[in-house]
Amino acid sequence: MAEQADGKGAGDDQFDLVILGGGSGGYAAAFRAAQLGMSVALVEKDKLGGTCLHRGCIPTKALLHAAEVADSARHSEQFGVKATLDSVDVPAVNKYRDGVVGRLYKGLQGLAKANKVTLVEGEGRLVEPHVVEVAGRRLTAATVILATGSTSRTLPGLELGGRVLTSDTALSLDHVPDKVVILGGGVIGVEFASVWKSFGTDVTIVEALPHLVPAEDEACSKAFERAYRKRGINFSLGVRFKEVSQDENGVHVTLEDGKTFDADYLLVAVGRGPVTSGMGFEEAGVTMERGFVVTDERLRTSVEGVYAVGDIVPGLQLAHRGFAQGIFVAEELAGLGPVPVVDSAVPRVTYSEPEVSSVGLTEKQAKEQWGDDAVATYEYNLAGNGKSQILGTAGFIKLVRRVDGPLVGIHAVGSRMGEQIGEAQLIVNWEAFPEEVAQLVHAHPTQNEAMGEAHLALAGKPLHSHG
Repeated sequence: MAEQADGKGAGDDQFDLVILGGGSGGYAAAFRAAQLGMSVALVEKDKLGGTCLHRGCIPTKALLHAAEVADSARHSEQFGVKATLDSVDVPAVNKYRDGVVGRLYKGLQGLAKANKVTLVEGEGRLVEPHVVEVAGRRLTAATVILATGSTSRTLPGLELGGRVLTSDTALSLDHVPDKVVILGGGVIGVEFASVWKSFGTDVTIVEALPHLVPAEDEACSKAFERAYRKRGINFSLGVRFKEVSQDENGVHVTLEDGKTFDADYLLVAVGRGPVTSGMGFEEAGVTMERGFVVTDERLRTSVEGVYAVGDIVPGLQLAHRGFAQGIFVAEELAGLGPVPVVDSAVPRVTYSEPEVSSVGLTEKQAKEQWGDDAVATYEYNLAGNGKSQILGTAGFIKLVRRVDGPLVGIHAVGSRMGEQIGEAQLIVNWEAFPEEVAQLVHAHPTQNEAMGEAHLALAGKPLHSHG
């Protein structure tokens, strides 16, 4: 990635805004700030688009789509179609995945040029509150945005390498493993489990907490676990990892209760940590906490003129959260007074089979905030939805509301439920009442009808469900 021409002289390193990191948060801030008339330098040590585009969201979802195609062939007879699944050609799958990434990357580069953003390649460091240095070159601006992202985390004493994989190295495999143990039952772990199981791998997930996808509403977690059992995905819950050894035959995983698992690989999916070490943040006076950058609700750090966005800010580590935060800061700098990005209002999707999607508060969180008697819930089973029957998926949509008040949370589990989160986030963010959503007409036959039916029921007029 080379520097783009923007009308400045080669020695002119004064900008309105310098952004350290070209992932979702960084490039969103750069493009929006440029649209608002600012001169912008965007520093990226790798490729524009960051983890999401090159090692995270996009490549993993491409694999998940390939996995869906494999399952469609494998289970085609239940729909009256006789197809066979001969094999999964992993190099060909990877070529398809890389093609998707490549086209999106080319598009981002074009947008950077169109917005006249100066792209500076190299590892940047904050050397003063308003100065970022890249390979001896000093970029000065009235405002600096820190957007350096995150990286795969491990556990103390668990050394990565060889047959012990991160999500990054798992993406580089050129074959379908026979047997894999996945350490971590959160989003990354269950998505890789879904892919590998569809490709024919024997998968076991180890999660120290009591449930898979433990950050979700407990009803969704339990339904998700039932679906994974039905798929033949093994998991161990509530027991911590103890140690792993590896040799030419594979990995040997031991849990604290003495249980052992042998496999070809161990995927470590225990979360992601902030990329902030050695970046000069603390030396410049930026307040840090456990490696994260501390900000207020308007994403200001402790240093005037320095903001932070994305995974380095404590909270949800989601590409679209960072993207929204990047736009927010750009508009804040332009004096537009944007509304802050609140984590509970950010939609969340686990792109496995089945999918889990949610926005707002879980039932437990809502009851903790307002009390048991002040919260009402309703679950609409997808068995009553025509399109879900056609697709052959089980699951539900769960609504959480304040009694006689608005919706505060929507949670769903089932095939393609991620596609329903768009309306769900509007309902929760606009503080809609069930009666208001019940008035809306939902197209038939769609899975989106399930959203309407759930609200009809919660509004006291169930049609395709029991009240």
